[in-house]
Amino acid sequence: MVRGTCGEIKMKKNYYLYNETLRTGLLLPILAEHEWSVGARATTYFIGMIYCFLGVAIIADIFMCSIEKITSKTRKIRLSTPNPNEPEVIEVKVWNDTVANLTLMALGSSAPEILLSCIETIGNGFKAGELGPGTIVGSAAFNLLIITGFCMVIIPTGETRPIKNINVFATTAFFCVFAYIWLLIVLVVVTPNVVDLWEAVLTFLLFPICVICAYMADKNLCRVKKIGRSKQLELGFTGDKDKIYFKDGKLNRTALIAFVKEVKKYPGLSDEDAAVLAASKLSEQQPHSRMWYRIGAVREMTGSRKTVPKLNDRLREICDVIGEADGINVPYPPSPSASMKIRTALVEFHSASCAVLESAGKVIVIVERKGNIHNKVEIRVETIDGAATAEEDYVPIDQIIVFEPNEVEKEVEVEIIDDNAWEPDEEFFLRISVPAGMEDEVVLGRVSIMEIVILNDDEPGILQFKKRGLLIEESVGVALIPVIRKNGADGDVSVQWRTIDKTAINSKDFEGGKGELHFKHGELELNIEIPIINDMDPEKDEHFEIELFEPTGGAQLGNISRITVTITNDDTFNSVMNKMMMMTNANMDLIRVESETWAQQFKSAMVPNGGDLENATWTDYVLHLLTFGWKVLFALVPPPSLLGGWLCFAFSLGMIGLLTAIVGDLASHFGKLCGLPDNITAITFVAAGTSLPDLFASKAAARQEKYADSAIGNVTGSNSVNVFLGLGLPWLISSIYWFRQEKEFQVDAGSLAFSVAIYTVASTLCIIVLLLRRKLNYFGKAELGGPVVPKYLCGLFCLILWLIYIILSSLQALKVIHVLS
Repeated sequence: MVRGTCGEIKMKKNYYLYNETLRTGLLLPILAEHEWSVGARATTYFIGMIYCFLGVAIIADIFMCSIEKITSKTRKIRLSTPNPNEPEVIEVKVWNDTVANLTLMALGSSAPEILLSCIETIGNGFKAGELGPGTIVGSAAFNLLIITGFCMVIIPTGETRPIKNINVFATTAFFCVFAYIWLLIVLVVVTPNVVDLWEAVLTFLLFPICVICAYMADKNLCRVKKIGRSKQLELGFTGDKDKIYFKDGKLNRTALIAFVKEVKKYPGLSDEDAAVLAASKLSEQQPHSRMWYRIGAVREMTGSRKTVPKLNDRLREICDVIGEADGINVPYPPSPSASMKIRTALVEFHSASCAVLESAGKVIVIVERKGNIHNKVEIRVETIDGAATAEEDYVPIDQIIVFEPNEVEKEVEVEIIDDNAWEPDEEFFLRISVPAGMEDEVVLGRVSIMEIVILNDDEPGILQFKKRGLLIEESVGVALIPVIRKNGADGDVSVQWRTIDKTAINSKDFEGGKGELHFKHGELELNIEIPIINDMDPEKDEHFEIELFEPTGGAQLGNISRITVTITNDDTFNSVMNKMMMMTNANMDLIRVESETWAQQFKSAMVPNGGDLENATWTDYVLHLLTFGWKVLFALVPPPSLLGGWLCFAFSLGMIGLLTAIVGDLASHFGKLCGLPDNITAITFVAAGTSLPDLFASKAAARQEKYADSAIGNVTGSNSVNVFLGLGLPWLISSIYWFRQEKEFQVDAGSLAFSVAIYTVASTLCIIVLLLRRKLNYFGKAELGGPVVPKYLCGLFCLILWLIYIILSSLQALKVIHVLS
């Protein structure tokens, strides 16, 4: 009897716990899991909440693609020119950047928090809840304190990121603080624990007031000025023909030619590599909104199609070397060896040919290493028969040569057999190859095979060009003009050379000047290297001359001491550039944020890395497996290309609302099973879960952008919109409902008001720190980055403010402290 009574009591306790959890849910639970253990239920709800956070992030990605499509629209305007019959037509964005940031883009990043607050209020019978408002305040604290502090720290040492549009930031920062002060006025001062209809209306109207004030700040208080050509780039006009931008939906051919002309000077780059680099540079040079960075962050988290081209290590290092001082200006590498700023070493013989007396007994040749000289590398050197044969005229070799770190030359010795019988000059060859396992460390240079001639004379020789003329294409990069040594190869000799302008001009068509060739004992052939400048313009053939003079070491000049080098225009120029345009556009299509068709959406959803399996990592495969169900489900949403993005906007917003309702239930159930009130769950788990994509987006924007606007400039505006929409809209709906019922809309001010008060103090201190960083040299006069110690101190200060906010708010919610209770 006693045992039955205890079991009945236990069952009633579990049933009560289940009913208490069920009572607060809008959609959940859908399973009768009340007989499970509390730990199993809490774990299930926690995993479900994390998984739904991923779903919210993915559908928010699609939602923001629609917003990006909507806000990227442009219209054509005409500018006055000296010739009225030929006005200049440019494109300008329809949406003002500030208005777009505070309306659609803020809604895109804050949609889960805003919808959670609205759905919770309506689902509770138009009564105020704790989860939605707590998430809004908690998310605001996370955004302003954690994201700002993190971005201060991650900037590379010595670099800074100031806020460019400081007027707009000051305006949104004011509203960011005022919004929460206004909440305290409404909840505590004017009508405690009650929100009247006029208070709800004014709270909601503060949203358009904030947008108007920010727009006025952006336009310098609406002082209208005539827009001239000098102002166009500042206002975001497209059509600058000297930079890589899209114009009328097409890639700028002039800018692509200029870029390809520079990158093709680096050895070993294919057309495909150049197209990938061009797409990467185009992606970097285009102005990007915070929305673009947030989309990229979500796709990194879910193994989806990336927003930047994937570069291998070599292309990434070349891309870093290229830099971006103004548009696409690239320093010209003085020689192939100087341009090898990559991880591989370039190995070749010092000379393409050498001679040795049969009676010398041995020949020593030099193998050189260029490029990366800091690693230990190995190469193979072996002999190959020519007229001279192994074992009869020389002793064959097949050996491994080891270059120690910082070693740039190695000697290779080959024994010559003297048979005391007369025979004509004979030759054999030395060949360099890369051993297995060293393919990523070593590449072969131009002179990887060397000719060795066995002679019977001891004269220093005659120096001359191989022939009187040389024909090269303009796209060759570097012209190699061979100088030979004949009728002797004894001793070290040298000869001077200089270029002579003809129709081809030095520094315009080629990089010429003067130089000297040094032939070591036995060497028979060396090359003069003349860089050819490819201006990518169709033109007639041009030529210049090179002259040899002042030989030393007893050598003499031969009959061919002057050579004419003719530069021919590349007949395949147009076809090559058309191919480059197609490949670059194809690479840009791969990284475009929005999909054009349902087929593209399903392809991106079904395959890791959006279908780019060649560049997919194992991390992409794991994340794709975890999010596969969400991706396929959300591929059903209409693509942003339909109806200008508005159809996708509406569908994805509805999906976010449905998922947000599920997240709200999961978070509430999880909190109750763990003994946590809804407001603690809201300011910790839910706030962090909805704000993590913003953290990763701000990190990327802080590293890649020159200014801090995309990293933290939108945080204050987003926090203001959270209050004015996230609380103003549900308050307005509920106030109207209760006003029609002739009752008051009750809002418990206790935990919410205390949390708002703590956040208001913390946000004010954080903004003061940002102002001090902008004014003082100690911080580098910028909001982000600067000297090491100050930036870490500021980051730590922001973290401490957030921890104080979390701890005090949690203690008040648990009734440990009783302020405003």
